Amino acid sequence: MIILGLGGLLRDAASAVLKDGEICAAIEETKLDRGHAPGSLPRASIQECLRLAGARHEDVACVAVARPFTRGAESYFHLELRDRFPNSEIVVVEHHQAHAASAFYASPFEEAAVLTLDHAGDFRCGAKWQARDSQIQLEKEWYYPDSLARLYRAVTELIGYRAGADEHKVQWLSTSGDESLAPLFAEILRNSPRLDGAYFDSRGSFSRKFFDRVGDAPHPAIARGLQKAVEQAVFDLAGEGENLCLAGGLFFNALLVEALEKSGRWKNVFVQPAAGNAGTALGAAYYAWHGLSRHPHRGRRSSLLLGPSYGAEEIKQVLENCKLRFQYLRSTGELLARAVRMLGEHKIVAWMHGRMEFGPRALGNRSILASPLDPYSTENLNVYIKHREPFRKFAASVPAELAPEYFDAGPNARNLATVGRVRPAHRKTFEAAILGEDIVRVHTVSESDNPLYHRLLHEAGKATGLPVLYNTSFNLFGDPLVSTPRDAVRSFYSSGIDALFAGNFLLEK
Repeated sequence: MIILGLGGLLRDAASAVLKDGEICAAIEETKLDRGHAPGSLPRASIQECLRLAGARHEDVACVAVARPFTRGAESYFHLELRDRFPNSEIVVVEHHQAHAASAFYASPFEEAAVLTLDHAGDFRCGAKWQARDSQIQLEKEWYYPDSLARLYRAVTELIGYRAGADEHKVQWLSTSGDESLAPLFAEILRNSPRLDGAYFDSRGSFSRKFFDRVGDAPHPAIARGLQKAVEQAVFDLAGEGENLCLAGGLFFNALLVEALEKSGRWKNVFVQPAAGNAGTALGAAYYAWHGLSRHPHRGRRSSLLLGPSYGAEEIKQVLENCKLRFQYLRSTGELLARAVRMLGEHKIVAWMHGRMEFGPRALGNRSILASPLDPYSTENLNVYIKHREPFRKFAASVPAELAPEYFDAGPNARNLATVGRVRPAHRKTFEAAILGEDIVRVHTVSESDNPLYHRLLHEAGKATGLPVLYNTSFNLFGDPLVSTPRDAVRSFYSSGIDALFAGNFLLEK
Protein backbone atom coordinates (compact mmCIF):
# COMPACT_ATOMS: atom_id res chain seq x y z
CA MET A 1 0.00 0.00 0.00
CA ILE A 2 1.40 3.37 -1.09
CA ILE A 3 0.53 6.50 0.93
CA LEU A 4 1.78 9.94 -0.09
CA GLY A 5 2.10 12.47 2.74
CA LEU A 6 2.23 16.21 2.03
CA GLY A 7 3.04 18.77 4.72
CA GLY A 8 4.28 22.29 5.35
CA LEU A 9 2.62 23.47 2.16
CA LEU A 10 2.41 27.11 3.24
CA ARG A 11 5.97 27.02 4.54
CA ASP A 12 8.69 24.35 4.28
CA ALA A 13 6.72 22.11 1.93
CA ALA A 14 7.72 18.45 1.87
CA SER A 15 6.59 15.10 0.51
CA ALA A 16 6.92 11.62 2.00
CA VAL A 17 5.99 8.16 0.81
CA LEU A 18 4.99 5.39 3.19
CA LYS A 19 5.04 1.93 1.69
CA ASP A 20 3.38 -0.91 3.64
CA GLY A 21 3.89 0.91 6.91
CA GLU A 22 7.46 2.14 6.42
CA ILE A 23 8.71 5.55 5.30
CA CYS A 24 10.85 4.92 2.23
CA ALA A 25 11.33 8.49 0.96
CA ALA A 26 10.96 12.04 2.26
CA ILE A 27 12.23 15.29 0.74
CA GLU A 28 11.72 19.01 1.29
CA GLU A 29 10.61 20.75 -1.89
CA THR A 30 13.14 23.62 -1.74
CA LYS A 31 16.04 21.15 -1.81
CA LEU A 32 14.92 20.25 -5.33
CA ASP A 33 13.13 23.42 -6.47
CA ARG A 34 14.60 26.61 -5.00
CA GLY A 35 11.83 28.67 -6.61
CA HIS A 36 8.90 26.77 -5.13
CA ALA A 37 5.88 28.99 -4.43
CA PRO A 38 4.37 28.43 -0.96
CA GLY A 39 0.82 27.11 -1.16
CA SER A 40 1.38 25.24 -4.39
CA LEU A 41 1.77 21.50 -4.84
CA PRO A 42 5.38 20.34 -4.19
CA ARG A 43 5.65 18.65 -7.55
CA ALA A 44 9.40 18.01 -7.63
CA SER A 45 9.52 16.26 -4.26
CA ILE A 46 6.37 14.27 -5.04
CA GLN A 47 7.90 13.01 -8.26
CA GLU A 48 11.23 12.15 -6.65
CA CYS A 49 9.65 10.41 -3.65
CA LEU A 50 7.52 8.27 -5.95
CA ARG A 51 10.59 7.41 -8.05
CA LEU A 52 12.52 6.37 -4.93
CA ALA A 53 9.56 4.23 -3.86
CA GLY A 54 9.31 2.62 -7.29
CA ALA A 55 5.73 3.84 -7.64
CA ARG A 56 3.60 5.71 -10.16
CA HIS A 57 0.88 8.25 -9.51
CA GLU A 58 -1.68 5.56 -10.27
CA ASP A 59 -0.24 3.33 -7.53
CA VAL A 60 -0.94 5.81 -4.73
CA ALA A 61 -3.83 4.54 -2.62
CA CYS A 62 -4.06 7.58 -0.35
CA VAL A 63 -2.84 11.18 -0.37
CA ALA A 64 -2.72 12.57 3.17
CA VAL A 65 -2.41 16.36 3.37
CA ALA A 66 -1.49 18.19 6.57
CA ARG A 67 -3.30 21.48 7.10
CA PRO A 68 -3.00 24.35 6.40
CA PHE A 69 -2.30 23.66 2.75
CA THR A 70 -3.48 26.48 0.50
CA ARG A 71 -4.04 30.23 0.52
CA GLY A 72 -6.63 29.95 -2.23
CA ALA A 73 -9.85 28.00 -2.52
CA GLU A 74 -9.26 24.54 -1.09
CA SER A 75 -11.57 22.98 -3.67
CA TYR A 76 -9.07 23.77 -6.45
CA PHE A 77 -6.29 22.12 -4.49
CA HIS A 78 -8.41 19.00 -4.06
CA LEU A 79 -9.21 18.97 -7.78
CA GLU A 80 -5.52 19.08 -8.67
CA LEU A 81 -4.78 16.23 -6.29
CA ARG A 82 -7.60 14.14 -7.73
CA ASP A 83 -6.39 14.84 -11.25
CA ARG A 84 -2.82 13.76 -10.43
CA PHE A 85 -3.79 10.80 -8.26
CA PRO A 86 -6.93 9.35 -9.86
CA ASN A 87 -7.00 6.18 -7.74
CA SER A 88 -6.33 7.84 -4.39
CA GLU A 89 -8.41 8.59 -1.37
CA ILE A 90 -7.78 12.17 -0.19
CA VAL A 91 -7.31 12.57 3.57
CA VAL A 92 -6.91 15.95 5.31
CA VAL A 93 -4.98 15.86 8.59
CA GLU A 94 -5.06 18.64 11.17
CA HIS A 95 -1.66 20.32 11.65
CA HIS A 96 -0.94 19.28 15.24
CA GLN A 97 -2.40 15.84 14.64
CA ALA A 98 0.24 15.43 11.93
CA HIS A 99 2.96 16.65 14.30
CA ALA A 100 1.82 14.15 16.94
CA ALA A 101 1.73 11.28 14.46
CA SER A 102 5.19 12.16 13.14
CA ALA A 103 6.60 11.78 16.64
CA PHE A 104 4.73 8.81 18.12
CA TYR A 105 4.72 6.46 15.12
CA ALA A 106 8.44 7.10 14.50
CA SER A 107 9.27 6.44 18.17
CA PRO A 108 10.19 3.08 19.72
CA PHE A 109 7.27 3.31 22.18
CA GLU A 110 4.02 1.34 22.22
CA GLU A 111 2.52 3.86 24.63
CA ALA A 112 3.47 7.49 25.30
CA ALA A 113 2.38 11.03 26.01
CA VAL A 114 2.88 13.31 23.03
CA LEU A 115 3.53 17.06 23.26
CA THR A 116 3.38 19.26 20.16
CA LEU A 117 4.37 22.95 20.30
CA ASP A 118 4.91 25.47 17.52
CA HIS A 119 4.20 29.08 16.60
CA ALA A 120 0.69 28.57 15.22
CA GLY A 121 -0.81 25.81 13.11
CA ASP A 122 -4.54 25.91 12.31
CA PHE A 123 -4.80 28.54 15.08
CA ARG A 124 -3.45 26.07 17.64
CA CYS A 125 0.06 26.56 19.03
CA GLY A 126 0.24 23.35 21.05
CA ALA A 127 -1.46 20.18 22.14
CA LYS A 128 -0.95 17.21 24.42
CA TRP A 129 -1.98 13.71 23.42
CA GLN A 130 -2.10 10.20 24.81
CA ALA A 131 -0.97 7.53 22.36
CA ARG A 132 -1.20 3.77 22.55
CA ASP A 133 -0.71 1.09 19.91
CA SER A 134 -2.09 2.64 16.69
CA GLN A 135 -4.25 5.40 18.20
CA ILE A 136 -3.52 8.96 19.36
CA GLN A 137 -6.13 10.76 21.48
CA LEU A 138 -6.21 14.51 22.12
CA GLU A 139 -6.03 15.43 25.81
CA LYS A 140 -5.53 19.21 25.81
CA GLU A 141 -4.80 22.03 23.38
CA TRP A 142 -3.56 25.61 23.48
CA TYR A 143 -4.28 28.47 21.12
CA TYR A 144 -2.42 31.35 19.51
CA PRO A 145 -1.39 34.01 20.58
CA ASP A 146 -0.46 32.26 23.85
CA SER A 147 2.46 30.57 22.14
CA LEU A 148 5.90 29.84 23.57
CA ALA A 149 7.25 29.89 20.03
CA ARG A 150 5.68 33.33 19.52
CA LEU A 151 7.62 34.60 22.56
CA TYR A 152 10.80 33.03 21.20
CA ARG A 153 10.14 34.67 17.83
CA ALA A 154 9.61 38.09 19.45
CA VAL A 155 12.95 37.86 21.29
CA THR A 156 14.66 36.75 18.07
CA GLU A 157 13.49 39.95 16.40
CA LEU A 158 14.37 42.06 19.45
CA ILE A 159 17.97 40.84 19.37
CA GLY A 160 18.24 41.76 15.70
CA TYR A 161 17.79 38.42 13.96
CA ARG A 162 15.12 37.32 11.48
CA ALA A 163 11.95 36.21 13.24
CA GLY A 164 10.74 32.86 11.99
CA ALA A 165 14.18 31.93 10.68
CA ASP A 166 16.94 32.63 13.21
CA GLU A 167 15.52 31.32 16.48
CA HIS A 168 18.30 28.72 16.52
CA LYS A 169 20.82 31.55 16.86
CA VAL A 170 19.08 32.75 20.03
CA GLN A 171 19.23 29.21 21.40
CA TRP A 172 23.01 28.97 20.97
CA LEU A 173 23.56 32.56 22.12
CA SER A 174 21.84 31.65 25.39
CA THR A 175 24.71 29.36 26.38
CA SER A 176 26.99 32.37 26.93
CA GLY A 177 24.56 34.46 29.03
CA ASP A 178 23.68 34.63 32.72
CA GLU A 179 20.24 33.98 34.24
CA SER A 180 19.60 37.50 35.54
CA LEU A 181 16.53 37.92 33.31
CA ALA A 182 15.06 34.47 33.92
CA PRO A 183 12.64 35.89 36.58
CA LEU A 184 11.30 38.43 34.04
CA PHE A 185 10.49 35.77 31.45
CA ALA A 186 9.11 33.50 34.16
CA GLU A 187 6.72 36.32 35.07
CA ILE A 188 5.63 36.67 31.45
CA LEU A 189 4.92 32.93 31.49
CA ARG A 190 3.59 32.63 35.03
CA ASN A 191 0.24 31.33 33.72
CA SER A 192 1.97 29.16 31.15
CA PRO A 193 1.41 28.86 28.34
CA ARG A 194 -0.69 32.03 28.52
CA LEU A 195 1.48 35.11 27.94
CA ASP A 196 1.07 38.10 30.24
CA GLY A 197 -0.47 40.75 27.96
CA ALA A 198 1.00 43.62 30.00
CA TYR A 199 4.36 42.93 28.37
CA PHE A 200 3.01 43.33 24.83
CA ASP A 201 1.45 46.21 22.93
CA SER A 202 -1.66 46.13 20.73
CA ARG A 203 0.39 45.01 17.72
CA GLY A 204 1.93 42.06 19.57
CA SER A 205 5.35 43.65 20.01
CA PHE A 206 6.98 44.13 23.39
CA SER A 207 5.55 46.97 25.49
CA ARG A 208 7.21 49.77 27.44
CA LYS A 209 6.87 47.68 30.61
CA PHE A 210 9.05 44.98 29.07
CA PHE A 211 11.75 47.41 27.95
CA ASP A 212 11.78 49.09 31.36
CA ARG A 213 12.49 45.71 32.94
CA VAL A 214 15.10 44.64 30.40
CA GLY A 215 16.99 47.92 30.43
CA ASP A 216 20.37 47.67 28.70
CA ALA A 217 20.87 43.98 29.42
CA PRO A 218 23.24 42.25 26.97
CA HIS A 219 21.76 40.00 24.33
CA PRO A 220 23.21 36.75 25.78
CA ALA A 221 21.43 37.46 29.09
CA ILE A 222 18.13 38.08 27.28
CA ALA A 223 18.55 34.85 25.34
CA ARG A 224 19.45 32.90 28.48
CA GLY A 225 16.51 34.24 30.46
CA LEU A 226 14.15 33.31 27.65
CA GLN A 227 15.61 29.82 27.26
CA LYS A 228 15.39 28.96 30.97
CA ALA A 229 11.82 30.25 31.29
CA VAL A 230 10.67 28.34 28.19
CA GLU A 231 12.29 25.16 29.50
CA GLN A 232 10.38 25.46 32.79
CA ALA A 233 7.13 26.22 30.98
CA VAL A 234 7.54 23.11 28.81
CA PHE A 235 8.27 21.02 31.92
CA ASP A 236 4.93 22.17 33.31
CA LEU A 237 3.05 21.41 30.10
CA ALA A 238 4.65 18.00 29.66
CA GLY A 239 4.13 16.76 33.21
CA GLU A 240 5.86 13.49 34.03
CA GLY A 241 5.65 9.78 33.24
CA GLU A 242 7.29 6.91 31.40
CA ASN A 243 7.56 7.86 27.69
CA LEU A 244 7.33 11.30 26.08
CA CYS A 245 7.28 12.11 22.35
CA LEU A 246 7.88 15.62 21.01
CA ALA A 247 7.22 17.43 17.72
CA GLY A 248 6.54 20.94 16.43
CA GLY A 249 8.95 23.70 15.54
CA LEU A 250 9.77 24.57 19.16
CA PHE A 251 11.49 21.20 19.51
CA PHE A 252 14.17 22.07 17.00
CA ASN A 253 15.59 23.61 20.18
CA ALA A 254 18.21 21.00 21.11
CA LEU A 255 18.90 22.62 24.49
CA LEU A 256 15.22 22.27 25.36
CA VAL A 257 15.22 18.61 24.34
CA GLU A 258 18.28 17.93 26.51
CA ALA A 259 16.65 19.73 29.44
CA LEU A 260 13.66 17.37 29.15
CA GLU A 261 15.96 14.35 28.86
CA LYS A 262 17.84 15.36 32.02
CA SER A 263 14.87 16.62 34.04
CA GLY A 264 14.10 13.25 35.61
CA ARG A 265 10.40 13.80 34.89
CA TRP A 266 10.35 11.26 32.06
CA LYS A 267 12.15 7.95 31.79
CA ASN A 268 12.38 8.09 27.99
CA VAL A 269 12.15 11.06 25.62
CA PHE A 270 11.93 10.89 21.81
CA VAL A 271 11.84 13.94 19.56
CA GLN A 272 10.91 13.82 15.89
CA PRO A 273 14.17 15.19 14.38
CA ALA A 274 12.25 16.79 11.49
CA ALA A 275 10.18 18.58 14.12
CA GLY A 276 8.96 21.50 12.02
CA ASN A 277 6.41 21.94 9.25
CA ALA A 278 8.20 19.66 6.80
CA GLY A 279 7.87 16.81 9.28
CA THR A 280 4.08 16.97 9.04
CA ALA A 281 4.46 15.19 5.68
CA LEU A 282 5.70 12.18 7.64
CA GLY A 283 2.93 12.62 10.19
CA ALA A 284 0.19 12.84 7.57
CA ALA A 285 1.33 9.57 5.97
CA TYR A 286 1.64 7.85 9.36
CA TYR A 287 -1.81 9.10 10.38
CA ALA A 288 -3.44 7.68 7.25
CA TRP A 289 -1.78 4.29 7.81
CA HIS A 290 -2.30 3.93 11.57
CA GLY A 291 -4.96 6.39 12.65
CA LEU A 292 -7.46 5.90 9.83
CA SER A 293 -6.69 2.48 8.40
CA ARG A 294 -5.79 1.19 11.89
CA HIS A 295 -2.90 -0.89 10.65
CA PRO A 296 -1.07 -2.23 13.72
CA HIS A 297 2.26 -2.76 11.93
CA ARG A 298 4.90 -0.28 13.07
CA GLY A 299 7.75 -0.08 10.56
CA ARG A 300 11.35 -0.19 11.67
CA ARG A 301 12.84 3.08 12.90
CA SER A 302 14.41 4.29 9.69
CA SER A 303 17.21 6.81 9.53
CA LEU A 304 16.62 10.24 8.00
CA LEU A 305 18.62 9.32 4.89
CA LEU A 306 15.45 9.41 2.81
CA GLY A 307 16.31 11.62 -0.18
CA PRO A 308 17.89 11.00 -3.58
CA SER A 309 21.33 9.55 -4.23
CA TYR A 310 23.48 9.78 -7.36
CA GLY A 311 25.53 7.14 -9.14
CA ALA A 312 28.98 7.46 -10.68
CA GLU A 313 27.69 8.18 -14.19
CA GLU A 314 25.42 10.99 -12.97
CA ILE A 315 28.20 12.63 -10.96
CA LYS A 316 30.74 12.22 -13.78
CA GLN A 317 28.39 13.84 -16.29
CA VAL A 318 28.02 16.94 -14.10
CA LEU A 319 31.77 17.24 -13.53
CA GLU A 320 32.54 16.88 -17.22
CA ASN A 321 29.80 19.31 -18.24
CA CYS A 322 31.37 21.84 -15.86
CA LYS A 323 34.80 21.08 -17.42
CA LEU A 324 36.32 20.29 -14.04
CA ARG A 325 39.48 18.33 -13.29
CA PHE A 326 38.84 15.45 -10.93
CA GLN A 327 40.20 12.15 -9.71
CA TYR A 328 38.27 8.90 -9.57
CA LEU A 329 39.06 6.77 -6.51
CA ARG A 330 38.59 3.15 -7.48
CA SER A 331 37.83 1.60 -4.10
CA THR A 332 36.19 2.51 -0.82
CA GLY A 333 39.52 1.92 0.90
CA GLU A 334 41.25 4.45 -1.32
CA LEU A 335 38.39 6.93 -0.82
CA LEU A 336 38.59 6.70 2.96
CA ALA A 337 42.38 6.84 3.02
CA ARG A 338 42.48 10.05 0.97
CA ALA A 339 39.80 11.68 3.10
CA VAL A 340 41.53 10.74 6.36
CA ARG A 341 44.86 12.01 5.06
CA MET A 342 43.38 15.36 4.06
CA LEU A 343 41.59 15.77 7.37
CA GLY A 344 44.85 14.91 9.12
CA GLU A 345 46.49 17.71 7.14
CA HIS A 346 43.86 20.04 8.64
CA LYS A 347 41.97 20.52 5.41
CA ILE A 348 38.23 21.19 5.26
CA VAL A 349 36.41 18.46 3.36
CA ALA A 350 32.95 18.37 1.79
CA TRP A 351 31.46 14.89 1.92
CA MET A 352 28.57 13.97 -0.43
CA HIS A 353 27.56 10.31 -0.45
CA GLY A 354 24.43 8.22 -0.57
CA ARG A 355 20.93 9.49 0.07
CA MET A 356 20.33 13.09 1.11
CA GLU A 357 19.11 13.74 4.64
CA PHE A 358 15.52 14.75 5.40
CA GLY A 359 15.36 17.74 7.73
CA PRO A 360 17.79 20.61 8.28
CA ARG A 361 20.64 18.66 9.87
CA ALA A 362 23.52 16.96 8.08
CA LEU A 363 24.05 13.40 9.28
CA GLY A 364 27.11 12.42 7.28
CA ASN A 365 25.82 12.31 3.70
CA ARG A 366 25.75 16.04 2.90
CA SER A 367 28.35 17.29 5.38
CA ILE A 368 31.34 19.57 5.70
CA LEU A 369 33.99 17.90 7.85
CA ALA A 370 37.04 18.99 9.83
CA SER A 371 39.37 17.42 12.38
CA PRO A 372 39.02 18.42 16.05
CA LEU A 373 42.81 18.17 16.19
CA ASP A 374 43.05 21.23 13.95
CA PRO A 375 43.27 24.19 16.36
CA TYR A 376 41.77 26.51 13.74
CA SER A 377 38.95 24.22 12.56
CA THR A 378 36.10 26.11 14.21
CA GLU A 379 37.44 29.49 13.13
CA ASN A 380 37.91 28.30 9.54
CA LEU A 381 34.46 26.73 9.37
CA ASN A 382 32.70 29.75 10.86
CA VAL A 383 34.61 32.65 9.30
CA TYR A 384 35.79 31.43 5.92
CA ILE A 385 33.18 28.87 4.91
CA LYS A 386 29.84 29.25 6.69
CA HIS A 387 30.22 33.01 7.40
CA ARG A 388 28.35 32.85 10.68
CA GLU A 389 28.60 33.92 14.30
CA PRO A 390 31.40 32.41 16.45
CA PHE A 391 28.95 31.25 19.14
CA ARG A 392 27.39 28.79 16.70
CA LYS A 393 29.42 25.64 17.16
CA PHE A 394 29.67 22.49 15.11
CA ALA A 395 28.58 18.95 15.82
CA ALA A 396 31.01 16.25 16.86
CA SER A 397 30.29 13.00 14.98
CA VAL A 398 31.40 9.86 16.79
CA PRO A 399 30.69 6.13 16.34
CA ALA A 400 27.74 5.29 18.58
CA GLU A 401 29.57 2.44 20.30
CA LEU A 402 32.49 4.73 21.22
CA ALA A 403 30.46 7.82 22.18
CA PRO A 404 30.32 7.12 25.96
CA GLU A 405 34.11 7.38 26.17
CA TYR A 406 34.00 11.02 25.02
CA PHE A 407 30.49 12.32 25.68
CA ASP A 408 27.39 11.93 27.80
CA ALA A 409 24.58 11.98 25.22
CA GLY A 410 21.11 10.47 24.94
CA PRO A 411 19.44 8.49 22.11
CA ASN A 412 18.28 11.66 20.30
CA ALA A 413 21.93 12.40 19.47
CA ARG A 414 21.41 9.85 16.68
CA ASN A 415 19.81 12.65 14.66
CA LEU A 416 21.50 15.71 16.21
CA ALA A 417 18.23 16.55 17.95
CA THR A 418 19.78 17.11 21.37
CA VAL A 419 23.09 18.13 22.92
CA GLY A 420 25.56 16.18 25.03
CA ARG A 421 28.22 16.87 27.63
CA VAL A 422 31.91 16.33 27.05
CA ARG A 423 33.73 14.06 29.49
CA PRO A 424 36.19 16.01 31.69
CA ALA A 425 39.17 14.04 30.36
CA HIS A 426 38.46 15.25 26.81
CA ARG A 427 37.42 18.81 27.49
CA LYS A 428 40.67 20.25 26.15
CA THR A 429 40.39 18.24 22.92
CA PHE A 430 36.93 19.59 22.08
CA GLU A 431 37.40 23.05 23.56
CA ALA A 432 36.62 24.79 20.25
CA ALA A 433 33.22 23.04 20.00
CA ILE A 434 32.07 23.58 23.59
CA LEU A 435 29.06 25.77 24.34
CA GLY A 436 28.86 27.22 27.83
CA GLU A 437 30.70 25.05 30.30
CA ASP A 438 30.63 21.57 28.78
CA ILE A 439 27.82 21.40 26.18
CA VAL A 440 28.66 19.83 22.82
CA ARG A 441 26.43 19.08 19.86
CA VAL A 442 26.92 15.32 19.64
CA HIS A 443 26.08 13.17 16.62
CA THR A 444 26.23 9.43 17.37
CA VAL A 445 26.67 7.37 14.19
CA SER A 446 25.75 3.69 14.02
CA GLU A 447 26.93 1.30 11.34
CA SER A 448 23.33 0.40 10.49
CA ASP A 449 22.35 4.05 9.93
CA ASN A 450 25.34 5.12 7.85
CA PRO A 451 27.98 2.43 7.20
CA LEU A 452 30.33 4.56 5.08
CA TYR A 453 30.41 7.54 7.45
CA HIS A 454 30.72 5.17 10.42
CA ARG A 455 33.76 3.59 8.77
CA LEU A 456 35.28 7.00 8.00
CA LEU A 457 35.12 7.89 11.70
CA HIS A 458 36.83 4.63 12.64
CA GLU A 459 39.52 5.14 10.00
CA ALA A 460 40.15 8.65 11.36
CA GLY A 461 40.48 7.06 14.80
CA LYS A 462 43.06 4.57 13.56
CA ALA A 463 45.11 7.34 11.99
CA THR A 464 44.95 9.92 14.80
CA GLY A 465 43.72 8.13 17.91
CA LEU A 466 40.53 10.23 17.85
CA PRO A 467 37.47 8.70 16.07
CA VAL A 468 35.62 12.03 16.04
CA LEU A 469 35.09 14.58 13.27
CA TYR A 470 33.47 17.99 13.34
CA ASN A 471 30.41 17.99 11.09
CA THR A 472 28.28 20.83 9.76
CA SER A 473 25.70 20.96 6.98
CA PHE A 474 26.90 21.20 3.39
CA ASN A 475 25.14 24.41 2.40
CA LEU A 476 25.98 28.11 2.21
CA PHE A 477 24.31 31.48 2.69
CA GLY A 478 21.10 30.09 4.15
CA ASP A 479 20.41 27.81 1.18
CA PRO A 480 18.90 24.37 1.77
CA LEU A 481 21.20 21.38 2.16
CA VAL A 482 22.79 20.46 -1.18
CA SER A 483 21.00 17.68 -3.01
CA THR A 484 22.47 17.14 -6.48
CA PRO A 485 26.08 16.91 -7.70
CA ARG A 486 25.58 20.30 -9.36
CA ASP A 487 24.50 21.81 -6.02
CA ALA A 488 27.62 20.35 -4.43
CA VAL A 489 29.95 21.72 -7.09
CA ARG A 490 28.40 25.18 -6.87
CA SER A 491 28.75 25.34 -3.09
CA PHE A 492 32.29 23.91 -3.20
CA TYR A 493 33.58 26.58 -5.57
CA SER A 494 31.71 29.34 -3.70
CA SER A 495 33.46 28.60 -0.42
CA GLY A 496 36.79 28.02 1.28
CA ILE A 497 36.34 24.24 1.34
CA ASP A 498 39.59 22.51 0.34
CA ALA A 499 38.28 19.27 -1.17
CA LEU A 500 35.03 17.71 -2.30
CA PHE A 501 34.35 13.97 -2.20
CA ALA A 502 31.25 13.32 -4.32
CA GLY A 503 30.80 9.59 -4.45
CA ASN A 504 34.18 8.22 -5.54
CA PHE A 505 35.13 11.49 -7.26
CA LEU A 506 37.60 13.89 -5.67
CA LEU A 507 37.92 17.58 -6.51
CA GLU A 508 40.65 19.73 -4.97
CA LYS A 509 41.45 23.43 -5.14
